[in-house]
Amino acid sequence: MQDAKKMNLAVDFCGVTLKNPITVASGTFGFGEEYGQFFDLSALGGISVKGLTPHERLGNPAPRIAETPAGMLNCVGLQNPGIDRFITEELPRLRQHDTAVIANVSGNTVEEYCGMVEKISDADVDLIEMNISCPNVKCGGMAFGTQPQMVEEVVSAARRYAKKPLIVKLSPNVTDIAEIARAAVGAGADALSLINTLLGMRIDVNTRRPILSNVMGGLSGPAVLPVAVRMVYQVRQAVNVPILGMGGISTGLDAVEMMLAGANAVAIGAAIFRDPLCPVKALAQLKDYLAAHNIEDVSELSGGVTL
Repeated sequence: MQDAKKMNLAVDFCGVTLKNPITVASGTFGFGEEYGQFFDLSALGGISVKGLTPHERLGNPAPRIAETPAGMLNCVGLQNPGIDRFITEELPRLRQHDTAVIANVSGNTVEEYCGMVEKISDADVDLIEMNISCPNVKCGGMAFGTQPQMVEEVVSAARRYAKKPLIVKLSPNVTDIAEIARAAVGAGADALSLINTLLGMRIDVNTRRPILSNVMGGLSGPAVLPVAVRMVYQVRQAVNVPILGMGGISTGLDAVEMMLAGANAVAIGAAIFRDPLCPVKALAQLKDYLAAHNIEDVSELSGGVTL
């Protein structure tokens, strides 16, 4: 069995050292303050903060959460205090912990994305994650991440303002995820994160009305893990940049599976709502797996699936 003292858990992600490959996904961890009551946030490899917008957003009206078999739907709607308050109020608190900070930014126009990336580049964050699943208001509300041309436009524009490594978060609601990945990397993405939530819907059979106020929402949780693993695998075959894999990860073995598919690091999301200690438990399970399989460096897992 591998000696835990000789085990290397650190991951180089776009030149940023993550102390381990376990991070938490944007939209599920807020800015960390609540979860700091349960465990030391410095145990994490990184924290991807709640999605930020140019100005404060209150999100969609309730109900905006719905249960599903092996998962959940949400249409929270990017509720956040706005980028300026994040930088002045939330970021200093986050920086008290020894973990990488990934700033997730969203916009409704190319200009908004450029402004967000420029502003957050000057803040004390390690990586920038661009959520391109947002609706482009100039194109009738179609999400930026669903068409290669739109991906190229928004990523290439934002890239000019990025002074920190730029991760582009991909939507799974596309026909060919590899094509979208190639478009993002070709336009200047330093890394990719995937998957974002799958589009879903639930109906109350008694009222015959949609359960969510927004009718449809994003599906996350264990149900989406096989889809996420498949898409990470396809993207790894298509591009050669770091991948932050996410979607349905609940355990350390899920993290191993995602890394074998091609991820360099992983993010845990919806599982945290059920068990706030899930990330640290997953890290312990990952260490146990490495020890049991005599693996000295966690990066050996990445892309290690055997066909």
